[in-house]
Amino acid sequence: MYLNIVFLPLIGSLIAGFFGRFLGGRGSGLITMFCVGLSFFLSGLAFYEVGFGGSSTYLYLMPWLESDSFHVDWAFCFDSLTVVMLVVVTFISTLVHLYSTEYMGGDPHLSRFMSYLSLFTFFMLILVTADNFVQMFVGWEGVGLCSYLLINFWFTRIQANKAAIKAMLVNRIGDFGLALGIFGIFICFGAVDYSTVFALAPQISSLTLSFFNVEFDALNLIGILLFIGAVGKSAQLGLHTWLPDAMEGPTPVSALIHAATMVTAGVFLLARCSPLLEYSPNALFVISIVGGMTAFFAATTALVQNDLKRVIAYSTCSQLGYMVFACGLSNYSVAVFHLANHAFFKALLFLGAGSVIHAVGDEQDMRKMGGLRRLLPFTYATMLIGSLALMGMPFLTGFYSKDVILEVGYATYSNVSHFAYWLGSFAAFCTAFYSIRLLALCFLSEPNGSRIIVLSASEGSWPMGVVLGILAIPSIFIGYFSRDLFIGLGSDFWGNALFCLPNNLSIIDAEFMSTSTKILPLCFSIIGAGLSFILYKDYNHNLFMFKISLIGRKFYTFFNRKWFFDKVYNDFISQNILDFGYHFTYKSIDVGLIESLGPSGLSKVLLDQVNKSRIWQSGYLYHYLVVIGWSNLLFGILFIFGFPFLQIQILLVFIVLWSIL
Repeated sequence: MYLNIVFLPLIGSLIAGFFGRFLGGRGSGLITMFCVGLSFFLSGLAFYEVGFGGSSTYLYLMPWLESDSFHVDWAFCFDSLTVVMLVVVTFISTLVHLYSTEYMGGDPHLSRFMSYLSLFTFFMLILVTADNFVQMFVGWEGVGLCSYLLINFWFTRIQANKAAIKAMLVNRIGDFGLALGIFGIFICFGAVDYSTVFALAPQISSLTLSFFNVEFDALNLIGILLFIGAVGKSAQLGLHTWLPDAMEGPTPVSALIHAATMVTAGVFLLARCSPLLEYSPNALFVISIVGGMTAFFAATTALVQNDLKRVIAYSTCSQLGYMVFACGLSNYSVAVFHLANHAFFKALLFLGAGSVIHAVGDEQDMRKMGGLRRLLPFTYATMLIGSLALMGMPFLTGFYSKDVILEVGYATYSNVSHFAYWLGSFAAFCTAFYSIRLLALCFLSEPNGSRIIVLSASEGSWPMGVVLGILAIPSIFIGYFSRDLFIGLGSDFWGNALFCLPNNLSIIDAEFMSTSTKILPLCFSIIGAGLSFILYKDYNHNLFMFKISLIGRKFYTFFNRKWFFDKVYNDFISQNILDFGYHFTYKSIDVGLIESLGPSGLSKVLLDQVNKSRIWQSGYLYHYLVVIGWSNLLFGILFIFGFPFLQIQILLVFIVLWSIL
């Protein structure tokens, strides 16, 4: 059963990829959907057996790498953390497969698309079920490859090419950090399997490691290197620039990447490595700072975005910031709880956005929409549910995890935790503002688009409606029903999957916080939502006057240009690297050194010398006979009467001269 969970999506991917031209788009869709759906059903059984039954499972498949003391197996570990991820990934993936059969129904390459989706799911399952860091790295690189293939699915579009290459290159930076972290783990522990590394972590907490000829605390260095990998995958501040550009791919791809697979891999890595991070206080400090800053940065950037999918993309980036700083505060269970909850309503938002885009002729600019609540009432209802859950409104899924993250941030009683708490609270205000802005511009304001497009807009077919309806249910209820199981006081659901030092009592302290402190983020959200509704319902004139004022224009430009991260990277990093590559490696090494020794230099000189040696060739036989005869006579005299120790040298010289002539 457990191996079927992992390998069924791979089987579906191979069938759709190699036999898609015979099965057709619909046939490939049915095959892949059946395989992933069966994997979800088996994941549910595994969740019951491992999560509720407490019987964690370890499967040894075969040895993989053997070199001296370096030993890696193909093995799978199914514990509480793994089965939660399995259920989330396979559930979202199954619905995305069903949605894609209709959304991409007119695409001639539907079979290839379905194959890529299933392959993406397979690599994510490899990542979450791995028993060691090397096997996890296989899944890590696999989801990066599949994201490139899916973002670049419409490869005839230049923007899709550029976005896919950007995603690949930015993630390579994070992957390099993760690889260095794995090297450091092997140097310190002599092993790469989780059980050995986590068991030995307390014993080597005082060990140092030399990096760039500087001595560092080993576990702090390893923790920061692993976090660099998470920064790349989970789009944290600094390596976040690929995430909004990934919107160039089809909308189902965006839903799968942002809800359940690629971006959650970084948070999963931090949760999985909790036994290491607990002994790395400096690494946890960095994680908390970066997570809080990401939550605030992405939320402010989303305030002024006009592309429907980019608003939701920056929302994902912001929510990942919440999860990361929860991990930095040693509340891994809360982070994973928010990860699972977020997957449902974020998939709902993306697929709802796809339904809107599908209805209005592939238009993504929210300023050209409006009035769609009358034409797309069901999509409007599901988008409203997803937006309210994202804002953390009471009794919806997001409320039960997002507010707890902020509460434990306040209750940890340290400078870094309060820094993250206040940034997260301001981000909650911005989240509510841009969520209501999205609803107002798309559904509530007066129509602003083309009359032909507006009149032809209608709800999608039943597969799209069924998917949105199914996702709306967990977006409302799953947080309430799973709260006590995942983060309730005294719950032993996680067992040994997550580790936290006993002196961290912030989750308990959060229960006894004053009510006013607890509801402060909710108040921020309500204020942000109300302000946005007033300003954007009928596009208030005061808002326009503020935008064209000097201060308003500065703020608008700063946020709309994404805090100038792309400009700084392009002008000061990318351009300088390209200039260095051209002027040094190309002009000095390629053209200068290599071509001087190669086609433009040494070989050219030899060719000229060969051409000049033709003057020695007269073409008359008696000339050659005379030269050969005199040469043999001279060689014989020297060989017989010369000094014995020179005979060998003379012979070699003669052979060389003979060859030249």
